[in-house]
Amino acid sequence: MDTRTGLPVVGMVGGGQLARMTHQAAIALGQSLRVLSESPDDSAALVAADVRIGTHTDLAALREFAKGCDAVTFDHEHVPNEHIAALAAEGVKIYPGADAIRYAQDKRQMRERLSALGAPVPRWRPVTSVEDITAFAASAAGPGSSGEGWPVVAKAVRGGYDGRGVWMLDDAAAAAELVATGTELIVEERVPLRRELAALVARSPFGQVAAYPVVETVQRDGICVEVLAPAPGLSEELAVEAQQLAIDLANALGVVGLLAVELFETESGIVVNELAMRPHNSGHWTIEGARTSQFEQHLRAVLDYPMGETSLAAPAVVMANVLGGEPGGMSIDERLHHLFAADPGARVHLYGKQVRPGRKIGHVTVLGDDMTAVRARAVRAARWLQEGKE
Repeated sequence: MDTRTGLPVVGMVGGGQLARMTHQAAIALGQSLRVLSESPDDSAALVAADVRIGTHTDLAALREFAKGCDAVTFDHEHVPNEHIAALAAEGVKIYPGADAIRYAQDKRQMRERLSALGAPVPRWRPVTSVEDITAFAASAAGPGSSGEGWPVVAKAVRGGYDGRGVWMLDDAAAAAELVATGTELIVEERVPLRRELAALVARSPFGQVAAYPVVETVQRDGICVEVLAPAPGLSEELAVEAQQLAIDLANALGVVGLLAVELFETESGIVVNELAMRPHNSGHWTIEGARTSQFEQHLRAVLDYPMGETSLAAPAVVMANVLGGEPGGMSIDERLHHLFAADPGARVHLYGKQVRPGRKIGHVTVLGDDMTAVRARAVRAARWLQEGKE
């Protein structure tokens, strides 16, 4: 508890853009988020008042960081599970707990648990050899695959994100090359998807849940580039099914805080792709586009506050990620000047990160009545900030 304000202190392990935007939400609740950052130059460390420097793999640093925090949470899933369990055993309120977050840290455990719960998942299996992958490919033959069941999707059991740790294998030679790296793997069938969706829910320790409208996510090169809220053309029946699935998983896994369920929409329904237990890229639109942002909702959840309203602030909301472009040309400040003059309604969030080609350095959100027009504005704004040209 902060003795100056009488308000609780939340600590977030990780100093990236998710912590930066959570800090912004904390201010309105009378708080200054405490951040454990590896560098004073990290996104959140540049703006938060209470920054501790340390690594998420150092248990001693985590223990010291947690002192005086009413709750501790994360902006990534990479804190060792045994460290989370150790802190909880010592009395730290740490959310999500070790028993929950392991399903976001380990894809094999996630698939095993979801399968046991009867959740819709792709056909999958753990593999250790080329022969295992070849046998799976043969068993996974279906629409969209070759006669031998290729291609199949291989995933690193731990550590993958933003397209990393995921490989599309077209044949046994590609499988042999991947197996030779020694990466622990699972393989999955290539799902014949129509599009990708995301269902975002929050859950408190008391068990209250709140669900956001289901969104469509647009991926390019394994990176989310656009989020459309609500998902265009999604039937009410399927939207409710996706929300209920996310709520059921949050309850079954014991998640406290946000749970993002990444989904594939197929001809026969929805299939779970991935889980994230933290604020998520698919929810950035909520800062302006929902009555309560995902970042405030995450804080409410870990503090066991009542959940905020999740309804849309406009009929159509689109978030487009701003990726780093090639160096040179017009400065980002000049680009902002031009963008604001051309589209005063575009809302820009920059993360204070050094620009590298393809790196997420910010996002743009646009609200309106017509999804097609709103999407065009958001995409144009993000492209302008990346490239400095139409």
